[in-house]
This record gives sequence, structure tokens and C-alpha cells, in this order.
Amino acid sequence: MPVSPSMRRRRLAAELRRLRDQAGLSTTDAARKLGWQASRISRIETRQSGITAPDLRKLLNVYGVEDEGYRAYLAELARRVNERGWWQKYAGLIGSEYADLIGLEAEARTIRTYEQELVPGLLQTPDYARAVIRASRPTDTTEQIDRRVEIRMERQEVLNRADPPPPRFSVVLSDGVLRRPVGGYDVMRQQLEYLMRPRDRANVTVQVLPFDAGVHPSMVGPFTAMTFPDPDDLGVVNVENATGALFLEEPGELRVYEELWSTLQVSALSADDSQAFLKSTSFGYRIKEGMK
Repeated sequence: MPVSPSMRRRRLAAELRRLRDQAGLSTTDAARKLGWQASRISRIETRQSGITAPDLRKLLNVYGVEDEGYRAYLAELARRVNERGWWQKYAGLIGSEYADLIGLEAEARTIRTYEQELVPGLLQTPDYARAVIRASRPTDTTEQIDRRVEIRMERQEVLNRADPPPPRFSVVLSDGVLRRPVGGYDVMRQQLEYLMRPRDRANVTVQVLPFDAGVHPSMVGPFTAMTFPDPDDLGVVNVENATGALFLEEPGELRVYEELWSTLQVSALSADDSQAFLKSTSFGYRIKEGMK
């Protein structure tokens, strides 16, 4: 299975942190043995900086790692951390946080998304995506917007691939997402019709959280939670804001979002009822379009 640069960084950092804990050393202890600053080890373990092959060997010696095969595996991870993913051909259009998100999506076993305002990028039609990008980036040229739409469409291929198997993608959409005619009535109708089609794919489930569900804990904002094939990887939650994104990985943070997701599942319509809701709303847009 191909591994993205983002996932290599995660795996390497997690392994080095685990090895240090296994050796019974704090970051200060390990740094003292190496003659380094403790912050240097902390930056490596939090993926803020990489590590050279000589420094990795020194670190593994301090941690008492003798298995040559395992040392070679970690060295290969470190060497390939900066390899280019497909998205890096769009240099200048993709920030580091967006690149990390795409890389994590490519490696995810499950992706669970709650959205209050927009259809998530992995399920947007080109026209819907174009309207969203134009609204959020009003100074971009038409060419730049087209390129950003192209990135979004290529990103969606993760859901259609055959090998490795695609992630299971579960989405809960607030009623407001469906009521806002992004791009106009016709674009929105086509978007809703597209949302009804993924139901034929076993790996995609779309549910609607109607206004009638009332108050719920997830009103604090949208989020995307991902899990990965590695059983030792607890996963990550992505929370976006106007200036960037946060990747939450602490066990306590992940538990909070697991509980939020469980609440959403209880409050949202079933997949079948959601399809009926989408169909009815789409029909409403068709009528509005005809009245123009």
C-alpha cells in the first residue's frame, strides 16, 4: 500500500515517541544523553521537524534499539518523509495544512464528517466547488479558481479507488447545508442529486440532521474525524477555521469528538430517510429554478 508523506511523518514520530517511553526516558533525559536541547526531540516527536539519518542512528542507540530490520524500517520512513504526493504538483495553491489533510485522507480507514454550512469537499460537484471557492477567495483569477477546483476533484478519487480499498466515508449534513443555494438553484439541485448517488457506493453514507432535531452538542462547529489501519494509531480530528486548521490527536480530545459523533448518529435521519429528504429538497430547487 502506498504511504503518503503525511502518514510517514505520523508513523515515524509515533514510533520514536513510543521507543523513548519504552526506554523510560523523558525528552530531557534523552536530550542530555545526546547533548541536544530537549526542544529538539520534542519537535521531532510532534512532527515540527524531520531528522537526519545520522541523528536517527544516535537516537536509536540511546533508546537501545538493536533490531537491524526495525532500524532500517525507521530509516526508510525518515528518508521518504519529504517525498512528493500528487498534490504537491499544485505548489502555491495548497498550504501545508491542506496538504496534510489530503495525505491523511489517502491513508484513512474511516472518515467521518459533520458539516453545518457546506457539502464536504470530498462530495462537491465541480460547479458547487467553484462557487464555494470563488466566494472564499474573491481575489483569485478564473484560472486559479479552476486549478483549485481541479485539486478538489482529484482529491475525491480517494473514494473511488480499487486498490487499496477506499476509506469508509460517513457524512452528517445539517439541514442548513441543504437549504443554502450555493451557486444558484440549478447548481444546488445538481449537488443534491449527486449526494443521492453515492448511496450506491458501499463506502459512502450520507445522513441529514434536520432542524427538527433541535439543540445538539455538535452545534459548536463542523469537524472531520479519521481513523487508520494501524491499530496503534488512535486517529486524528481536523477542525477548520478562517485562517487554517487544527489537527487534534490527544486521547481526551478524540474521545470528545467520538461522543459528538455518537450523538449525531442518534439525532440524524437514517440513510434511507435522508435520501427521501434530499430528493424532496432537490425537487424544491427544481421548482424554484422553473419559476425564475
